[in-house]
Amino acid sequence: MIKKINILQLLFFGLSVLQAQVFPEAVTLEEAIEFGLENNRNIINANLEVQKAYKEKWKTIAIGLPQLSARADYQNFIELPTSLIPAQFFGGNDGEFAEVQFGTPQTMSAGITLNQLIFDGSYVVGIEATKVYLDASKNILEKTVLEIRKNIVNSYFSVLLVRANIGFLKKNRDNLNSNLTELIQLFKNGFDEEQSVEQLRLTLSSVENQLRYAQDMERTTLNMLKLLLGFPTASPLFLSDSLEVLSTPDLFQITTEEFKTENNIDVKIAENNLLSEDLLYRYERSKSLPRISAFINGNYTGNSESFTFTNVDQKWFGASLFGVKLQVPIFSSLKRRASSQKAKISVSQARFVLKETKERIFIETQAASNKYKLAVENYFNAKENLALANRIKDKNQIKYFEGMVGSFELRQAQLQLYGAQNNYLKAIQSVVQKKITLETLLNTSQQ
Repeated sequence: MIKKINILQLLFFGLSVLQAQVFPEAVTLEEAIEFGLENNRNIINANLEVQKAYKEKWKTIAIGLPQLSARADYQNFIELPTSLIPAQFFGGNDGEFAEVQFGTPQTMSAGITLNQLIFDGSYVVGIEATKVYLDASKNILEKTVLEIRKNIVNSYFSVLLVRANIGFLKKNRDNLNSNLTELIQLFKNGFDEEQSVEQLRLTLSSVENQLRYAQDMERTTLNMLKLLLGFPTASPLFLSDSLEVLSTPDLFQITTEEFKTENNIDVKIAENNLLSEDLLYRYERSKSLPRISAFINGNYTGNSESFTFTNVDQKWFGASLFGVKLQVPIFSSLKRRASSQKAKISVSQARFVLKETKERIFIETQAASNKYKLAVENYFNAKENLALANRIKDKNQIKYFEGMVGSFELRQAQLQLYGAQNNYLKAIQSVVQKKITLETLLNTSQQ
């Protein structure tokens, strides 16, 4: 019964710990980025890889440090082995053998051994390789952070853009409903044709379908954002920022600082790969160097007819040994030479990859900068076109109910407005995507 109570207490304690984890109910864009960089599963895994690299570093360093080991052996002969010795040693006849048993039935020995590596070329290279491996893990973490940050920004804006689209669609629907009510009255009074009513109903139906699709899309994009943040999908999350708040001059500010290829994460990874291949080449060459190690051990042995090894008067016989071991590779049938040449070729390949990466990143950065500038220009044009389309729609709507234009002109003005709304939202999305892409290439998005 007591065990059952303890198990229940542990379960309740575990549940309380899980419930104690607090998740924000509302986040700004910066808060979402901060939360995501701490809780995103890919980033957590990349952090663990860095920790593994630290442990691998110390694991390699420990190879060259003193290694101390202890051992203990106990033997109990159920029957002592018998040896045959020429009987003439004991005064017997020539050609005959005497049966003799040596030792005691029980034996115990214990000892300590200290090993120390004095020189090994591969160990020196291995120490340098641990730093390269650690830097590689950090580079992967940095690249993961950059990608996750970019995805969070894009997803956050996607939710806001979908909501802005929902706002446009609701406004368009309400306006069409109002127009349809007036048009039906005009048709009943004989001032308009049934075709105009049907045309407006068709437009209204299309807008309502788009609204339902946008509302479904809002839930999907919000769940995608939660997944990136490491946020529970079932928990509510409110986005504090709006498009108006985030559409500050900073969003449309062109980056003018000089681009340095060494800041780009792909270039860092390529440089690290070159160092790694160079170390592998040096490691293959180090295999032709001698290896020197030393050891010292001490050992005590006890013998007895029965198990008396725990007694104070048990006799123990000691022995100690010191030695140095030298291993010199002489001939490997050209295996080491072939391995070294293969590693040298890999160094040349890594050098070409680094050069190609620098040139590619430079071109991609120039292209991303031009695309961002064009996206900013398109945004301001789309913003002006939206205002103009609104004015045209309002004027045509007034003229239509005054009998100055037909339903065709009104529908064209409405479709023109809907297109301008979509272009405006796409222009904002394009600016955000192009800006975060450029910042990721420049590696300035975290500053």
